[in-house]
Formats: sequence, C-alpha cells, structure tokens
Amino acid sequence: MRRMHLMYHGIHDDASAPGHFDPVYSVTRTRFAHQLDWIAKQEQPERFHVTFDDGDISNVTTALPLLLEHGLLERGMRATFFITGGFINRPGMLRRVDVRTLADAGMCIGAHGMSHGFLEDMDLDSLRRELRDSKSLLEEITGREVDAMALPGGRGGARELEEALACGYRDLYGSRPGPDDEAQPGWRNRIAITRELGDAKFAALANWSGPAARWARLRHGALAVPKRVLGNARYQRLRAALT
Repeated sequence: MRRMHLMYHGIHDDASAPGHFDPVYSVTRTRFAHQLDWIAKQEQPERFHVTFDDGDISNVTTALPLLLEHGLLERGMRATFFITGGFINRPGMLRRVDVRTLADAGMCIGAHGMSHGFLEDMDLDSLRRELRDSKSLLEEITGREVDAMALPGGRGGARELEEALACGYRDLYGSRPGPDDEAQPGWRNRIAITRELGDAKFAALANWSGPAARWARLRHGALAVPKRVLGNARYQRLRAALT
C-alpha cells in the first residue's frame, strides 16, 4: 500500500477567521470537510495521511473537531501536526495547552523546526540545534516521543535527512508531490492542498492519477530551477511579491 501524505496549513473561511489566513494555503471549513468525506469513503482510507504544518490555532479549533467528527481515528488514521517550536504561544498560533490537546486526542505531533528557517541554508551546528531543540520541546510538552519532522518550506536533502535520522527522527517529510518512494527509506513525499483545489482535482491528486498528478510533478520540478538560481531567501521574496 503506497501512502499519500496530504499537506495542509490552516482552516480559514476568510481573513477574519482566527489564526493566520493565507490566500493560497488556507482551506475553507466546508472544503476540508468534503475532502475528509471523500477519504472516509475510499476502500482503503488508511492510506491517506492528513498532515498540518506550522501550528496555526485553527488546527485545534477547527481541524481537530472535523477529524474527530469524521471518525478517522476509529479507522486507525491519525493526523500529524508538524509544529514550529518558536511559534508556540504566539498570537494566532497554538499554545502549549493546545499542543497537548491534539496529542491527548490521539493525533501525532511532529517537529517543524524552531524558527521555520530553511534547514538547507543553515550551517551544521544550527541545523542540529533546530532538529534537537524542536524535538525536545515538543516531547516535553506532550510527554510523548516525537519521531517525525517536516522540512520548513520543503527545503532539504540528503544532509538534512542524515542529520534528522541521527537526531532520533524516523521520518523526514518534504514537499515533492507523490506517494512514498520505497527506494528512499525515511523520506516522505507530500501533496500540498491549496485553497482553490476543487473536489475532482483533489481526488485525482490523492489517487495520484491523470493530468493533475503529472502537472503537480512537472510544476515542482520547474520551481526547483529558480530556487537553485535565486537561493531560498530571494526566491521567497519574489514569491511573496507575486502572491
């Protein structure tokens, strides 16, 4: 069974909703519910893994109730919340008590660095601190082992995987779209779920079939070129200006 990891950020109907609204990555409550309905109706719903990045407050106020309402835990499916350690207790982000609430509800807690800085841009000592400190903070808050890490911005490669495994993580999640590649143990691909993604295209991507899947892989490869040429910082500034 090839697992499909679905990457969300926040659930916001509009910019007035609590948390940090993003015009690209904030999915509406109704659309998220429809996507959970679709997952629940599949022959093997457990092959779809819902994940959230950053630690927006909507993860606990909106996403958690919907996940429980759709009974995914009863099917042995646990969503994973990748939380940026340095964002905890900031306005619009999860508080320590919220992180515990997610864990106590049966969800998985994963690390997303301390600063949300791009790990591949860091020197080795800084990289190791980000990996170590985010893991230990979340383990202290939840009282549970944290063994998964999502790369901020999806930026990272062989060095980051090697250091994450050495730090005690078992899985490192990137942003290359598609199912898991068994030839790369420890590495997990993910599909970014965006605000404008309709039901039909969501189903095609989640099943990794048809033109939608091919386009997602081609787009990811094409965007890698300006990232390499411009560098992460300049690329992010350009992306923000064009959004």
